[in-house]
Amino acid sequence: MTNKKKQVKTKPPITGIAARFRTFLPVVVDVETAGFNHKTDALLEIAATLLRMDENGDLQSHETYAYNIEPFKGANLDESALKFTGINPYNPFRMNQSEDFALHEIFRPIRSELKATGCSRAILVGHNPTFDLNFINAAVGRCKIKRNPFHKFSTFDTATLGGLAYGQTVLSRAAQAAGMDWDDSSAHSAKYDTEQTADLFCRIINRWHLLEKLEKE
Repeated sequence: MTNKKKQVKTKPPITGIAARFRTFLPVVVDVETAGFNHKTDALLEIAATLLRMDENGDLQSHETYAYNIEPFKGANLDESALKFTGINPYNPFRMNQSEDFALHEIFRPIRSELKATGCSRAILVGHNPTFDLNFINAAVGRCKIKRNPFHKFSTFDTATLGGLAYGQTVLSRAAQAAGMDWDDSSAHSAKYDTEQTADLFCRIINRWHLLEKLEKE
């Protein structure tokens, strides 16, 4: 009889963006809503920007997915919130989609990116992101979606990071302090705010990455 050695399968090394964030995939998200209560108030817009890491280890915005959403049945629409955002939920030119459709369309490329990068879970990046995550989790519950790619409670907060890097916690001020352009007339759109937040997050992370490299030299 011959002894057959058991072949031990070794896991490939964790590299790229998965290694940088402990197998979490940062995905930048912004939502626009008809109030502050995620349990009762309507989710009106959602946008998500995927990030990619280049060969130098720097983050860059890759692609944004954005949808206008039809208020769920029985949703509360706070007039002061609608006045603040300038959103008319029933404007026919908004081309509203259902929560279920929008979430599935947003989650699909995130799941593909998780698989491609070897990450285990997406982590929401946002400006005061608990707000955005609460509304997403509430909508996931209403739509009975079983595979939410986002971590249930962990987030990256650009308000905190902006305060650390630039001494500014308001998104517009942190963006301008980082050398970014800011258009007040475009603000409070989920797509615009998401892409600006993504740019801010990348600049802060890349700035830190540069400091790390300089310290090693």
